[in-house]
Amino acid sequence: MSALDFLRTTGDAIARSPMEGQALAAGARFEVRDGWNVAVGFEGESLDAPAWWADVSHLPKVEVRGPHGIELGQAARVNGGWRCPVTRERTLVLGDRSAEGVDLTCSLAALAIGGPQAREVFARFCALDLRERSMPLHAFRPGSVARTPGYVLREDEDRFLMLFGWALGEYVWTVVADAAGDLGGAPVGVDALDRQVARA
Repeated sequence: MSALDFLRTTGDAIARSPMEGQALAAGARFEVRDGWNVAVGFEGESLDAPAWWADVSHLPKVEVRGPHGIELGQAARVNGGWRCPVTRERTLVLGDRSAEGVDLTCSLAALAIGGPQAREVFARFCALDLRERSMPLHAFRPGSVARTPGYVLREDEDRFLMLFGWALGEYVWTVVADAAGDLGGAPVGVDALDRQVARA
């Protein structure tokens, strides 16, 4: 045993979302998945609520350079993930573990926000126009979210994915919780999202 053994990693380190503390305070149940401590459920959660949000910061996020052939402003579904063009030469790949590029998973936190009042939730803290004519299905937009630079992807009819700086996780969770809570919303875990996708 050397004096520097304490510097060696054991391979057992668990990655944690910047919003873990807020999820825990809200009653989240956690499981370790793919090396991440993930909020998988909340007591009494329901995707039938007027609005809901879920911490999905564990979602793989990779920036790929080079031509992508995708219309700017519109995301494409590939390999179970999303290809989101940022510029004509930069693509943000979400949820595809096979993508090769610059790993931004721990640079960008993420919240899924959904329900019939999802747009109203956003309207309370976001400068982006998420009405149908401006944000059609699978649209991807950069812009100001909670007064910080971010992105919004419209994944489904009433389901959006919001990406923002990792260091702002606690702040953004609080902003979203305040906005959605006033509308009868509550957090949900990723298992509920998975069940929703399976039913679609």
